[in-house]
Amino acid sequence: MPEPHVIILGAGPAGVGAACQLTRQKRASVTVVEQQPVVGGNAGSFELNGHRLDYGSHRLHPACEPVIMDDIRKLLNGDLLDRPRHGRIRLRGRWIHFPLKPVDLLLRLDPGFAASTLMDATLKPLRATSGLETFASILRASLGPTICRDFYFPYARKIWGHEPEALSPIQARRRVSASSFGKLFRKVLGQVPGFRPPGSGRFYYPRQGYGQISEAYAEAARAAGAELRLGSRVTGLAPPSLPDDRWTVEAEEGGAPVVIRGDYVWSTIPITVLARCMKGGLTEPVRRAADAIHYRAMLLIYLELPVERFTEFDAHYFPGADTAMTRMSEPKNYAARSEPRGRTVLCAELPCSVDDENWRRSDDELGRIIASDLAAAGIPLPASPITVRTRRLRQAYPIYLIGYEGPFATLDAWAEGLPRLLTYGRQGLFAHDNTHHALAMAYAAAGCLTRDGFDRRRWAEHREVFKTHVVED
Repeated sequence: MPEPHVIILGAGPAGVGAACQLTRQKRASVTVVEQQPVVGGNAGSFELNGHRLDYGSHRLHPACEPVIMDDIRKLLNGDLLDRPRHGRIRLRGRWIHFPLKPVDLLLRLDPGFAASTLMDATLKPLRATSGLETFASILRASLGPTICRDFYFPYARKIWGHEPEALSPIQARRRVSASSFGKLFRKVLGQVPGFRPPGSGRFYYPRQGYGQISEAYAEAARAAGAELRLGSRVTGLAPPSLPDDRWTVEAEEGGAPVVIRGDYVWSTIPITVLARCMKGGLTEPVRRAADAIHYRAMLLIYLELPVERFTEFDAHYFPGADTAMTRMSEPKNYAARSEPRGRTVLCAELPCSVDDENWRRSDDELGRIIASDLAAAGIPLPASPITVRTRRLRQAYPIYLIGYEGPFATLDAWAEGLPRLLTYGRQGLFAHDNTHHALAMAYAAAGCLTRDGFDRRRWAEHREVFKTHVVED
């Protein structure tokens, strides 16, 4: 029996990870279709004036499954660095080390905030929850009003663009790892020598930027026989009409139409985009469900400065409402790079909506907003930027509004009902997951494809595990 042909839509970690596994294990022949000219998606890297930059702040976490971590080490051939986490959070006008350290909390935490938080922890058994559960009610009940008011709620408004009361409780359970005083205490204690679990306070980072992970998987897949069609934008999908028919993928490459046919389509693109690409139209319930699913966009503003280094920190977090950005990273500090000499780049993250006022601003306008934010935070730019560049991500974060589960279930059931179609990965499952989660999905999917077909029962078991993923900060 010949190998089945799998067409994978999207060349992010989930796409190239599955392509690599399928071809290396000789489970299928593979064609990867990616609209960008490079692999990696939102977890990719690019060059700017001699700097190797990522699309925002990315780390490979020690929670990565051992088999996947072992593969990454081999694929990167010595280029995976073990780095200490060294970030900080601006909280009530003061800088606190992140990950949280006991001594830093004692010396730097605002006394009023500390006293109120301690009182909230003491009164936690007396706090009752009633009515509709929301992101706000879950965190308020578990962490108290102080942490919510000064950290999580303003951060949530900026990241997701909605009031905390409008967000699903699932947003709290999947996105907030320190969602109770017990978990918060364990995180702080984990930074104390003797109590530190393996990997705590550290991360892994490729020497040539985070996109090197996806690039390495793509190269291994290509070496094993996979076809990677980059710069290929999907324009239409036609499912098989008879059991022995094949999928038809229509795409555009360099302005010319192309047609690709295969036995399976595995999609890692946003499930809403997948639905709108389907030929033959959608039923009204599926169309309404796609319209009810929303993503938060992100502006990544890169400021190149004529200095060796801006600060010693890899990332700065800005939960407060007094700044527009939510996080700023300095890529040279992630890989401890010294080149290029005398210059560094800051990457500021500014969540927004597609086509809102900020989305439409010029690079220079956005650069001035970031400069103003940094000045307000007490860390003004040491010199005018040499260069300001912006990258725009349309689907950066899923927004879990209350009741989103219904529309997603409708879309998920629609996709499950199509023959030999699989939707997975962060975008395909509308999840907040990290890269190691996306790769776990890719490995699981590849393991479900056998000579007898795709094992749906086994995949359903994997899906239950995916629901337990909690984002690593």
